[in-house]
Amino acid sequence: MPRITEDTVDSVARLARLSLSGDERARFARELEAILAWADSLQALDTEGVAPLRLTAPGEPLREDAPHAGLPRERALEPAPDPAEGMFRVPRILP
Repeated sequence: MPRITEDTVDSVARLARLSLSGDERARFARELEAILAWADSLQALDTEGVAPLRLTAPGEPLREDAPHAGLPRERALEPAPDPAEGMFRVPRILP
């Protein structure tokens, strides 16, 4: 039984506001199911004794990964077209 169905693809497409044909829904369902199957195959690998990946490129990190103060809410909302009560107001996408 596939985990990704055309209904699943339809739901995601609706959230992303994409219009897909029947052929596209079927193709994406097959492709996403294949991706999940590939990810499942990784679970079967024996990774005992394999060090976690620290960097994807050779060399040292450019900076320490340390927490720091974020952008103040007011500053983050300045470019928002329609802020409301300290939050971003966005169009409703679910019925």
